[in-house]
Amino acid sequence: MMDKTRPHPLFKLATELGPLMVFFVANAKFNLFVATGAFMVAVIAAMIASYAVTRHVPMMAIVTAVVVIVFGTLTLVLHDETFIKVKPTIVYTLFASILGGGLLFGRSFIAIMFDQMFNLTPQGWRALTLRWSLWFLAMAVLNEIVWRTQSTDVWVTFKAFGMVPLTMLFAVTQMPLIKRHHLEPVSLEASDAAEGDVRK
Repeated sequence: MMDKTRPHPLFKLATELGPLMVFFVANAKFNLFVATGAFMVAVIAAMIASYAVTRHVPMMAIVTAVVVIVFGTLTLVLHDETFIKVKPTIVYTLFASILGGGLLFGRSFIAIMFDQMFNLTPQGWRALTLRWSLWFLAMAVLNEIVWRTQSTDVWVTFKAFGMVPLTMLFAVTQMPLIKRHHLEPVSLEASDAAEGDVRK
């Protein structure tokens, strides 16, 4: 199995927030179309930097980048800002569907999606996965409300300074659940939990 170098937290934060800051600044100085192009380049650069340092790119980052490239290209080619604005809606809905669909088959994809190793009880997996699925769905709805009712500048500000902090805050509020259902990987049950098995 490939050994993944654990990056410094500030490097991880920079690769996640850097493209958003580029998007915000480019929109403020130019317009949404220039910002979209800059955002696409920044996302690709962040993925390259992540791989260069860790020899690994998180699955969540890959999925997000693919959607950014597709909808960013549509935005620029068709000169229609709607595509880049609905991109977060598509990403959040996709993540919610993956997590919710996994639950139907007795699996949790949280660890794979967030590139983290968790060892939780089956009850913990179910609760954590359901919460994140509902959170992503709520963020998809929130994005739709903001871009459809507010100006482009307000939406860009919300995307850059609202979505990520809100998600980080939500992640912090899940720590009590994770600690409550945490298992040490010393048993078959713990081994199954580490793989995201939510079946009893």
